Order: sequence, then C-alpha cells, then structure tokens
Amino acid sequence: MFDNPDFDKYTYEDIPLNEDCYLVDEKYAAEYEAMYLGVFEDGKWEPIGYVSYVAAIVVHENSVELSWYPNIHDRFHEMSILLPKSKIRQCVGCWRWDWKPTIFVDSNWLDNLYKKSFSVFGVVDAIGVKKAIRDEQLSREKLIALKSKIDSLSSEYPEISFISFADSILIKSNWTVGSVNDDLKYTYKPELFIEVAKEFQKIFQETLNLGCYTILAQGYNEYYDDNLLHISESKNHISLNSLGVPFAQLLSIEDSIRKAIKKEIHPASEIYLDQTFYHSLRFKIEFEKGKRPKAEYQPVMSKKPASYFYSDLGTIFNNLEKVKK
Repeated sequence: MFDNPDFDKYTYEDIPLNEDCYLVDEKYAAEYEAMYLGVFEDGKWEPIGYVSYVAAIVVHENSVELSWYPNIHDRFHEMSILLPKSKIRQCVGCWRWDWKPTIFVDSNWLDNLYKKSFSVFGVVDAIGVKKAIRDEQLSREKLIALKSKIDSLSSEYPEISFISFADSILIKSNWTVGSVNDDLKYTYKPELFIEVAKEFQKIFQETLNLGCYTILAQGYNEYYDDNLLHISESKNHISLNSLGVPFAQLLSIEDSIRKAIKKEIHPASEIYLDQTFYHSLRFKIEFEKGKRPKAEYQPVMSKKPASYFYSDLGTIFNNLEKVKK
C-alpha cells in the first residue's frame, strides 16, 4: 500500500518529530491511497473519515510520545499520550501535495482513546501550618470547622473528588473527549478548578487564619475506570483510580517549586499551573497569557521540556471567561 513514489513513507524510527501530524483509523488507509492517487492525476481532493491532531515528540523503542490536541476549536487543549509501536500500521504523507505525515493506527486503540476517561489533578496546601502548631493556633474546633466547610464545598462540585489529609487536600476530576462515534461529550472544564482554588483560599483564611497555594495539572490516566474513587466494601481502602501523567506531574511540579523558592528563582505564589493546563484555560481575549511568569520542571512521564506558570490567584481568576458548571 502507498507504493507510488509520490508518497512519502516513513519507517517507525523516522516518524517526523515536532511537526504537525495526523492520527487516522487504519480502516481509512485504502480510501486515502485511492483518493491521493486520483489527486496525482489532477483529480479532486476529498475529506475522508476524521483526523486527530498530534505531533510526535520522541520515538521510544516500543512507543511514540505524542502531543495530542483533543480540542483546538474553543480552547488550546494539549495532552501528552503514548502510542504503542504495536498499534501503528504505517506512517505516510506527501509533501508535494501538502499532505501532512499521517499515522494510521489500530481501530480499537483509537476508539478507546476517545472513549476513556482522563483526569485533572490538584493539590491544595495550607501555608504556615508548622508555625501555627508551635504557636498552638490550631484548635480542634477550627479543624472541625475546616472539615465542615470542605464538605459544603464538595457538595457544590459533585464532579470533583476531595481527599483531605493533614493540611493538604487532593482534588481530582475525570473528563472525556468523546467523538462522532459514541454518545460521550467533551466534558473538560478546567476553569472549575480555579473556582475551587479560590474557595479554598477563603476557607483556609476563615477557619485557620492561614493562606494556601494550589497546584493543578491535567492529562492521560492509565486507569480506564471512569469512577472518580474506589472505596472498598470494608470502607478502609480508598483508591483514586489514577496512575499516569497528571499525578506524576503534580509531584514533580511541587518538588520544583520548593527548590525554586529556596534558590530564590521565583517567589512563593498562590497558584501553580502545569503549562498544558494553563494554556487550556479560556482566558479573556485581552489577557496576555503568554507574558505571565513561568519556571521549568522535569516531567516524570515525558521527555518534552515543560514549564509551570505561577501567579497570584486573583490574576488568573479575574481574567477567565465565564464557563457554566
């Protein structure tokens, strides 16, 4: 297939890096070949099936790391995913006719990519807890009030799970991409997490008289179970049903933040956002999001250089477009 010399055929090792590519279901390969053979003879170009927008970042021995863009229509939504080598059927394009490199992939793998759940992860940490403990400022009554207000907040955001431990709260939500082939919808709403961060700022101040900071990341989750949490029948095992990019990035960002503050690379801030989460937010047109301060961190699950943006929470919150819950 695609044996005509006008086609550009790429081996697995030579898949083009850092340029626009398409992911396409293998079932459309024959139609693509026939259509372009016609184009070579002055025939008409016709759209076939649907495409997913990607860019290959690194070709590993058994997988390709991709930047995948599930939504570029009303927000810039980028994610890092891994495409197994075993699921690639061929990679072909045609620069003479401006056909970008197209990776034809296993039908079931592509279908599952659009059906599975993805995650947003965040951690909210109180500031100054050790000093408050030493100064005997944290009474049982204050901690009960904190727990009660978190209960109230969680009831307003049922699509987000809240796991509190010590002076930290882990927040998580699942979302889907959906496609024309199923009833699932695109349910990604990262702006809700900025709202929640704003509420936590108020809660910690009102109950403990302490500030807090929030770290947020989003991306691929290895768990295919779309439940936010798993709680065992005996009620003594809780699983977040999460393994993969967003949780790993959260930990890596937090470690980098601590080191950067200690080295005075940047000041302590109220909110830290992984770059893909930050760029996926719907900001007001006049907000110059590209000029906001950022710092580098080393992602655990990706070879692609990464950054996190840091800011006071008010600047981010006040420049968001209004999004319905």
